[in-house]
Amino acid sequence: MLTTSTTPDSMAADYVRRAHARDLTIGIMGLGYVGLPLAEAFLAAGFRVLGFDIDQRKVDLLTAGKTYIQHIPDDRIVAMNATGRLEVTSDESRLSAGDALLMCVPTPLNAHREPDISYVSDTTEMIARHLRPGQLIILESTTYPGTSDEVVKVILEKTGLRAGADFAIAYSPEREDPGNIDFSTSSIPKVVGANTTPERDMAVAVYEAITKVVPVSDMKTAEAVKLTENIFRLINIALVNELKTVYQGMGIDVWEVIDAAKTKPFGFMAFYPGPGLGGHCIPIDPFYLTWKARAVGETTRFIELAGDVVTQLPKQVIEHLAEAMSSHLQKSIAGSRILVVGLAYKKNVDDMRESPSLHLIHMLRERKATVDYHDPHIAKVPVTRDHPEFAGMESVPLTPKALKHYDCVLISTDHDAVDYEALVRNSKLVIDTRNATQHIPQDLKAKVVKA
Repeated sequence: MLTTSTTPDSMAADYVRRAHARDLTIGIMGLGYVGLPLAEAFLAAGFRVLGFDIDQRKVDLLTAGKTYIQHIPDDRIVAMNATGRLEVTSDESRLSAGDALLMCVPTPLNAHREPDISYVSDTTEMIARHLRPGQLIILESTTYPGTSDEVVKVILEKTGLRAGADFAIAYSPEREDPGNIDFSTSSIPKVVGANTTPERDMAVAVYEAITKVVPVSDMKTAEAVKLTENIFRLINIALVNELKTVYQGMGIDVWEVIDAAKTKPFGFMAFYPGPGLGGHCIPIDPFYLTWKARAVGETTRFIELAGDVVTQLPKQVIEHLAEAMSSHLQKSIAGSRILVVGLAYKKNVDDMRESPSLHLIHMLRERKATVDYHDPHIAKVPVTRDHPEFAGMESVPLTPKALKHYDCVLISTDHDAVDYEALVRNSKLVIDTRNATQHIPQDLKAKVVKA
């Protein structure tokens, strides 16, 4: 443990030496879709890991070798425990044992589409109560440029210790893609920003043990990198959804257009339309920048326009569904039985954060439909921030008998585990927002409306 008389350079040199020797305890605060894979990566690299979460259920499950994230199976949790270098706790007094404390906490938007950094500030306050000289504090949560300086640093320095002299601060945005088998925490480069060279050296030494590191000049630059990545995706997703509407009016299948366009080996990147945005990044992160831009007197018209386009997507899907039910079945949504297929925000995972499916179910119920859902990865709906009224809903089976009871089936998420040919064959009408039915036999396609 270092003392306050240690110089920044000597603090960093000792820290880097210990990182190379794997003689550090890496604290991970928040053991969710970001924190748990991060803990696994540091264990694999030979570090001691202190996993912290305020949810005692998660602590108990991990201690027992059990998972709560479907794409991270039990055997990986067992292997993490078997290293003998993992401690999982909800006791905040243990935070002083962490040589590095990595914050992986939610950064949602409030009802006014403004940043809610209460999780960041509350977690930082917790760290401050146990902060000691020589520790490295890193925020991984996506946020607006300036958060690390204006929130994290300010709170920590209220202890009397000084950032860059007594302890270190850095920012390194998470880049997890839940369920993507092509990339893992250890194969995705980590952007690392710090305001001084010694602090940056400390953070780089930690992360270079698990993956390639891309250092940048300061924390606000690193914060801007993450926002830029997701704003790029937001704008392109908004564009392709607008193209979908235009091409539909011309009798052109936008999915066929995209599949042909992506054969160009340069200058084009494929993005696909859908029923709305979900996940912890794209529906939220761009608006952190629009909020911060207003605070410094700048405008972000392009980003806000893209946000307006994607915000309307669930409503457009419901309108397509209503029109299709009227023309195909001569029925209205009111009084109809509708099955939403896919509750997760993306295929083949159990992650339903910000899922457009929840908004679709809400709007259908508002229009007096009876709505059920099927998702092979989500057996029961947990309590969610935006729609707590759905808690306890259970996935219904996709049997031929069950399907025949519904007036309409709405495909919101295209899980591979679903047999779409059988689904269409046994349904009266299918609204497909993901092109999941593209390979069904031609004689069944009259039942399908793409939206």
